Amino acid sequence: MRGHLKKRSKDSWSIVIDLGKDASGKRKQKWHTVKGTKKEAEAELSRLLNEVNMGQYIEPTRMLVAQYLEMWLKDYAEPNVSPKTHERYSQIIHQNINPKLGQHPLSKLKPLHIQAFYSECLLNGRKDGTGGLSARTVLHFHRLLRKACLQAVKWQLLAQNPAEAVDPPRPQRKEMNALNEMETALLLDKLNGEPLFAPVALAVTTGLRRGELLALSWKNINLDSGVMTINRSLEQTRAGLRFKPPKTERSRRQVPLPSIASDILREHRKKQTEERLRLGPAYQNNDLVFPRPDGTTMAPDAFSTNFAAFIRRSGLKHIRLHDLRHTHATQLLQQGINPKIVGERLGHSSIAITLDTYSHVLPGIQEDAVLKFDTSLRVAMQKQNSDK
Repeated sequence: MRGHLKKRSKDSWSIVIDLGKDASGKRKQKWHTVKGTKKEAEAELSRLLNEVNMGQYIEPTRMLVAQYLEMWLKDYAEPNVSPKTHERYSQIIHQNINPKLGQHPLSKLKPLHIQAFYSECLLNGRKDGTGGLSARTVLHFHRLLRKACLQAVKWQLLAQNPAEAVDPPRPQRKEMNALNEMETALLLDKLNGEPLFAPVALAVTTGLRRGELLALSWKNINLDSGVMTINRSLEQTRAGLRFKPPKTERSRRQVPLPSIASDILREHRKKQTEERLRLGPAYQNNDLVFPRPDGTTMAPDAFSTNFAAFIRRSGLKHIRLHDLRHTHATQLLQQGINPKIVGERLGHSSIAITLDTYSHVLPGIQEDAVLKFDTSLRVAMQKQNSDK
């Protein structure tokens, strides 16, 4: 393979790469424009020729980053991710990435462009002009860009992934908000008699995700054996509500119920039956455990909003609905339950996620374990000495 330089103007050069002949015998060349000194142009020529020889050369296209990301959303993201995730990807691309990076030719997108974009987001990324975005938000941008550029490499639109050479911001780990046993009891006492009582009680006694709670049907709960089966979740997007498979394969699971949860569910089913009979034909029986009053599906956002409103009215410690899941896990770990069992109960895809999410709880557990071990061994040693 051969190539040469042609001077265009001061500090501007054309690189011509000879790629041989096509099927018709016509000579095939690719042109690249480089700004800089002749030495810099020669270095770029050498790099491109090396890519050709290594089979890594990607023919330049006129496609812009914005055009590619639209294609990626349609041809990759839409068939491969959930509608909720696709909606979020689309929002990030249209509102954040394309306005800043979309005008760059895809083949010329460099790590420096991406790094500058992250820095700008951290300083002045808010749409209302009041400052920067959080490091966690910008990290979401990075994960999307890295994934999209990786696909561009696989589609042979890029020779390498420019996002891999960029250092994303490191968000500080948020301190987890969880209730202790007394705070949990107070929450349930305040909720008793409220429509939210049963779903909140089940959330805090099982650690189910919000979508799993609202997708739960009575046919998947066996109150005699005290076990419920989780095999779907409820998702809310702009298009509406839909039931979908659980988040991961391990999210499809059986969850044993504590007796207090079984008792609450029995009472809840009794009241639900009475309400169904009272409404008659107006009630839509979809076999949901936690529907709206007329039996129709409750929107996840409405569930969270109602819970937040109750917390504000009650004067209780501020927690989010999702913190009930953290509460359940934290209390189990503090009681000495094996993290693997806790992770299986929560539907985590691996024990590593459980250990990482609840690492703040583990030091105290380690200390308790050492104390118990020490006490047990000392008792045994004292007994051994007394037997001599």
